[in-house]
Amino acid sequence: MNIMLTNVLDAAAGGLSYYLFGFAFAFGAPSNGFIGHHEFGLKKFPTYSFAYSFDYSYFLYQWAFAIAAAGITSGSIAERTQFVAEECSYLHEYILSHFTIKRPHAAVAAHRPSFVAYLIYSTFFTGFVYPIVSHWFWSGYGWASASKFDNHLLFGSGVIDFAGSGVVHMVGGIAGLWGALIEGPRIGRFDLTGRSVALCGHNASLVVLGSFLLWFGWYGFNPGSFFSISKSYGTRGAYYGQWSAVGRTCVTTTLAGSTAALTTLFGKRILVGHWNVIDVCNGLLGGFAAITSGCAVVEPWAAIVCGFVATWVLIGFNKLAEKTKYDDPLEAAQLHGGCGAWGVLFTGLFAKKTYVNEVYQGRPERPYGLFMGGGESFGSPNHPNFGDFWVGHSHNGTTFLWSTQIEATKDFK
Repeated sequence: MNIMLTNVLDAAAGGLSYYLFGFAFAFGAPSNGFIGHHEFGLKKFPTYSFAYSFDYSYFLYQWAFAIAAAGITSGSIAERTQFVAEECSYLHEYILSHFTIKRPHAAVAAHRPSFVAYLIYSTFFTGFVYPIVSHWFWSGYGWASASKFDNHLLFGSGVIDFAGSGVVHMVGGIAGLWGALIEGPRIGRFDLTGRSVALCGHNASLVVLGSFLLWFGWYGFNPGSFFSISKSYGTRGAYYGQWSAVGRTCVTTTLAGSTAALTTLFGKRILVGHWNVIDVCNGLLGGFAAITSGCAVVEPWAAIVCGFVATWVLIGFNKLAEKTKYDDPLEAAQLHGGCGAWGVLFTGLFAKKTYVNEVYQGRPERPYGLFMGGGESFGSPNHPNFGDFWVGHSHNGTTFLWSTQIEATKDFK
């Protein structure tokens, strides 16, 4: 029930905080390159202008991205963050102190409702942390955006993160990393000698069901980032347009996830000697997280490469987690953070020139992937993508500082 409550809190608290502050920080126009400062509480919304127009569906879509990023942390801190049990204890102490035996108020304070800590985190993340990152890379005013209105792009390209390997998955994964580091490992996760002890999940059937639901949802996550379908490209008119790019995005998403799942299946069989459906599901999601950045600008065969490498990134980070005694029950930080980071770098290597110019119009000679012939302008498309990696880490330092302050009050677990 605890993790269910965190997911509900992400959606509910995220809805209000993104409405009041988040959307304005992310996409409020006009703004500077760092943060938006208009349209708080959707004031004067929808906005229509020659260059910049939004309607309510855009707010709803971006809110879904915000709570998806925030929800990653709930997996990282699962199984040692009290919600339901502690609330019952708090209520019990409250009743005893106020209606039966007169106890000191300190006894009640000792059972602080830890749901408040997660509520603060969720509100802060969806209302401030995530919106600023999305403003930098997705807003028409963001300093690293690949869709800037003035075409003054960072290194001539901007950061190509089409649907959020960095903005959503990496940012959420690193927030989960801080949460798990602050809370420490679960009791019994490592024995007295420091050796890793596997703690089995409760219901693999629900894991598989959830993975299929996420697979289906990714067809809205990635292709949905186009926002429109009926748009022609070039001189071919009705025969070729954005609808083709939407279809290609579905194909690359499918291939990356499928490749990652199969690679995990056989890779884990070779490494540990047996099959594991939960590992396969995590590999599948790792492939999806990785391809999310370049899904619209790479060839289908490149998506297979993306999924294959994503598997070994996930396996490698899981091994590193064991060595460093880091405990993430759902491998959320490794999966979303690690595979998301690989996805951003992958785009700088495999983005195809034709697709980049079609999806990001307005600058005909935009740099493209190193391995696709863009070596002469390697500094342009790749430095911003490396920058996305470091910006994600540095910006989540804010989340880390906020979380440590909550932990200092013993309110996080």
